[in-house]
Amino acid sequence: MSRLGKKPITVPQGVKIELKEKAIHVEGPKGKLNYLISSRITVENKDGQILLKRVADTKLDRSLHGLSRALILNMINGVTTGYIKELEIVGVGFRAQAQGNNLSMQLGFSHPVVYPIPAGIKIETPKPTQIIVTGIDKEKVGKVASEIRKTCPPEPYKGTGIRYKGERVRKKVGKAQATK
Repeated sequence: MSRLGKKPITVPQGVKIELKEKAIHVEGPKGKLNYLISSRITVENKDGQILLKRVADTKLDRSLHGLSRALILNMINGVTTGYIKELEIVGVGFRAQAQGNNLSMQLGFSHPVVYPIPAGIKIETPKPTQIIVTGIDKEKVGKVASEIRKTCPPEPYKGTGIRYKGERVRKKVGKAQATK
């Protein structure tokens, strides 16, 4: 039995959970999320706790058991507290600015890079070299942050580019000068 999958999920106050056939709907103070559960997993809502059980003991069922529990727990945490990813921009003249539904970034190219902000995600730029991505869907927040980072990843020689807050970039040694 999956150690993670067999743990019950306690539902906090202010969160409503609906189970309809093979779909789970989670609603909280920050918003609503939906997830389609595999037919190989059964979900029960008893006394403010959610229990997941698998139909059989195949390898697929075992892997889906823990995964489904983790995804449901992420949904509950998302609608109560939300998720945040912070990015830092390093480089001379590199900056970003949130303008309406777009994130405009100057990253050393001949043109500004404009990233359209998807629905359900909020992007803030408290400083020109800091980007904060927030939302209730953990997967979506991580995907948006990785797409922004992918526009100009940190390069290994100077260390310039977009990186996650606290990320360490291992710098390479440049070409040695020829001696005369």
